[in-house]
This record gives sequence, C-alpha cells and structure tokens, in this order.
Amino acid sequence: MVTSRWTAAPARAAGPRRRGAVLERAILDAALEQLGTVGWKGLTMEGVATGAQTGKAAVYRRWPSKEDLVADALQAGLPRVEEAPDLGSVREDLLALCRLARDAMFSRSGSALRAVIHECDPDQAERFHGVIFDGVVEPTIQLLREVITRGIGRGEVRPDAANGYVFDAIPAMMMYRSKMCTSEWTDQDLEDMIDQLMVPLLRPTGP
Repeated sequence: MVTSRWTAAPARAAGPRRRGAVLERAILDAALEQLGTVGWKGLTMEGVATGAQTGKAAVYRRWPSKEDLVADALQAGLPRVEEAPDLGSVREDLLALCRLARDAMFSRSGSALRAVIHECDPDQAERFHGVIFDGVVEPTIQLLREVITRGIGRGEVRPDAANGYVFDAIPAMMMYRSKMCTSEWTDQDLEDMIDQLMVPLLRPTGP
C-alpha cells in the first residue's frame, strides 16, 4: 500500500499554549533580549514575536506600537530597591545604596534603557525619560531621604541636609556620568563620590 507523503509525516507535538500573564512576560522578556542584541533601531515587533514564540498579532493586541512595548518591557524589568540599607553609618548606607542603584542602571533592562535613549530621536526619547525617573531615580531619592534622615537622628548629618538639592546630588552625578560620559561606576568611583562629595556635604558643622 502506498502512503501519501501528506499523511505519512508524523504530527508535530504542540507545545502548551500560553495565555495571559505568562505570554505577556515572554513577550516583554523577548523585547529586552532584542534591545540587548539589535538595539532600539533594530527591534521589530516581528522579531519580538519570534523570540517569544508567539504570533505577531498577539504582540500587537497588547501593544499597538514599539514605543508602548519597550516602555512596558523596561518598567517590568528594572530591579526594585525596596528598603534603604541600615549598616550603622551614613557613609556605609550611602555606599550600599549607590551600589544597588548602579546595579539597576547596568542591569539588562537598565542597559537597554540607556541604549534606547541614545538611539531614539528627541521626541521618542522623552517617552523613556519617565521610565528611568519613575523606576530608578525617584525610588533612589526616597531611600536617600531615609538614609540621611536616619543619619540626622544619629548626629552624623547636619540637620539642614534633608533637602531636595542634597537628595538629588547622587542620582544627578550617576546619571551624568552614565549618559554624558558613557562611563560605568566602579566600586572605587562610588567610594570616591561618597568620601569626596557626600560625606563633606553632610558632615555637621562645628559649634
């Protein structure tokens, strides 16, 4: 008996069909992977769909544009720093907090965000400035406020140091070095910034 080539081939086993949050997580991960390999300009919705092993329509149903998809992917991927370090001194607390912020900036999603900002035109880049401010800068400022307020209570920090200019100093320095100088922050760089900038700035004045 001759078997048709159309019926002789074994059926391909279908994998489990992903839905809801599981599928969305796969798409967001694929978008971050695309950003890390081909950058903002090379990222396509088709490429993300292929990386997530789903159809292009599934991507477009959730995110009508590349900007929408990338913004959500970056927000979902940024590490969260939930608690301010409490190591017994304001210097050590600030140094530990700076390391956490540095790791967030140079994580996969943090690096992808910086790449996006460098590659986008000004109108597109404005969309992503809010992502890094809300996801990295503002949480860091809140934790800095907690560390400095605690230092005031211990007598390590001058009472008038709890102000917006002081809270902005570390994020501003880190963002400037990262964006304008395209330079990473080593542990030694962080120690130098704390010892040469923050400790003198926060130190109580004499009687």
